[in-house]
Amino acid sequence: MSSNYLIIMAGGAGTRFWPFSRQNFPKQFHDILGTGSTLIQQTAERFEGICPQENIYVVTSREYYDITREQLPFLTDDQILLEPGRRNTAPCIAYACFKIAKINPNANVVVAPADHIILKPEEFRRRLTLALDYSQNADVLVTLGITPTRPDTGYGYIQFDDSDDQEVKKVKTFTEKPNLEIAKMFISSGDYVWNGGIFIWSMPSILKALDNYLPEIADAFREAQPHFFTEGEKEALDMAYPRCRSISIDNGVMEKAENVYVVLCDIGWSDLGTWKSLHENSEKDEVNNVVSCYSMLYNVEDSILKMPKDKLVVVKDLKGYIIAEHDRVLMICPKEDEQLVKEFVAKAEEFGKHYI
Repeated sequence: MSSNYLIIMAGGAGTRFWPFSRQNFPKQFHDILGTGSTLIQQTAERFEGICPQENIYVVTSREYYDITREQLPFLTDDQILLEPGRRNTAPCIAYACFKIAKINPNANVVVAPADHIILKPEEFRRRLTLALDYSQNADVLVTLGITPTRPDTGYGYIQFDDSDDQEVKKVKTFTEKPNLEIAKMFISSGDYVWNGGIFIWSMPSILKALDNYLPEIADAFREAQPHFFTEGEKEALDMAYPRCRSISIDNGVMEKAENVYVVLCDIGWSDLGTWKSLHENSEKDEVNNVVSCYSMLYNVEDSILKMPKDKLVVVKDLKGYIIAEHDRVLMICPKEDEQLVKEFVAKAEEFGKHYI
């Protein structure tokens, strides 16, 4: 276990969950489901017994330093990696890997987003241990593939080789967010899983892959590496990040590499990134409403009401709506139009930064 490391990606602004998720306090730092723990706290907690706390690294934005320290007080400053700008997941992961490699070049690494939920933590640990054992002993890049429950167009899909009974499957292809017809074909074929965005690899394997497929990013962080864990780290990052293009680890490495494998998982996973996913993963009343406030509802069905706890909300004759209020913003929107939330955020900026 001492060689296992965890990288938590926690730098996103979470605009799809606006107005609850805001630039100064994004969703990964909220207790969205009312469990008593925020999403980033739950992420760290589920790795208990897999990775020691001193081996947990969080990559986030510089503006989230204080809240990260507050919510994960066991972290030292060296374990909080502050990006000078957002460049998608590839530079984020490269930064963390090159930093860990400086102190443990043979580390076995898990990369996980901070805003996912996993309802079957014991099964998650079992499947993750399988992946870690596999990555430790071979030059491979492993991901967790989530058993799909429906033909969802909001997730990426992984096609795997199902020609044997091995628990770790060779990946054939990645497909990013297909249309509904193709998603239905994927589900019926039986050899596709959702891409959960959780990666497992040894340090030599990921550094080799970065050199092969994203050499400019690898070069930028290799040059910065001597300054990691020193007072010169911030300045080195300010020089490295402008050299990195904005690209995901999926597009930059996983879709190109030949040594990619997947562990199939049924772990109660959800990317808690949208109002729709909140509705799917929350407790509902007898008419499919998710309510987290005092309310008087008359002929209201299949809706979400997320309001301040001290507010009484009275609603009549509404079906399939989001009613959400947080920090001076009230949003009322049909659930089926939740993809417009990003447009709402862009427009809200015209009224002032404090609304986004």
